[in-house]
Amino acid sequence: MRPGGAVGGSGGDRTPGADRTGGAAGAPRASTAVFALLGSPVAHSLSPAIHNAAFAAAGLDAVYVALACAAASVEPLMRALAEAGGGGNVTLPHKAAAFAALDRPTDAARATGACNTFWAEDGALAGDNTDVDGFGAAARTLLDPWPDDGSARVLGAGGAARAASYWLGRAGWRVVVEGRTPERVAELVGALGMPAVRAAGGEAAGCDLLVNATPLGLDPADPPPLEDARLAEVGGVLDMAYAASPNALERAARERGVPYADGREMLVRQAAAAWPRWFGRDAPIRAMRGALGDAT
Repeated sequence: MRPGGAVGGSGGDRTPGADRTGGAAGAPRASTAVFALLGSPVAHSLSPAIHNAAFAAAGLDAVYVALACAAASVEPLMRALAEAGGGGNVTLPHKAAAFAALDRPTDAARATGACNTFWAEDGALAGDNTDVDGFGAAARTLLDPWPDDGSARVLGAGGAARAASYWLGRAGWRVVVEGRTPERVAELVGALGMPAVRAAGGEAAGCDLLVNATPLGLDPADPPPLEDARLAEVGGVLDMAYAASPNALERAARERGVPYADGREMLVRQAAAAWPRWFGRDAPIRAMRGALGDAT
């Protein structure tokens, strides 16, 4: 969170979560900044493990919890957490409701119509969609060297597909979006309004990057999101899903020698992207990756 005071408050120069004697060890105190994940359900979330490990590594007096809530409670909770000196994240199904609550959305939040990270800024409720930068960092980690004039095929038409398509289009890539429901694909393409992003239809199958932004793969028993043969002309696969064991898409990619990454790296990267917003500093990525490995 950036300095600037509470939402609707009197301002001031306190930076929530700043280094204090004792750091994050032990029980929370009156001075402890509270950050929360808002969504429903949230019991399965790995975000508390990731962020609490990072808070401890950085010596911050802060704690991160998961709060299941209804859509009507999203804005009051966001404002209360930010006003108290904390902030947080928002997950399904409340990212659109969180965006609607913002006083100061970032460009990424506006473009995607979603907010997954919030904080107080100069008395206003600010928010971003760090899924965008999280995706980009994960994609660059997968493809090395990075092709500046690349092509991508994005499978899916939901919020994850919108974040991926926006980042790729902004990076100057040619993006084809493919989904089971043409109307939803058309809605995504129209909402982004980027000439480089278009609906699938008639183009060659090959691409530098295949992005799975569908739910297929969350369960290792799920069928693959596309036919295995279509991986023959793919430079890399970024699967935004992840499971406890390799799913069908991962198995098919690795059998063909295609570079593959699942959603774990994106999860860490989108979490890390919140830290400059919350604290004005980089996140301890190594501690985050370690916590994710321990939790999975």
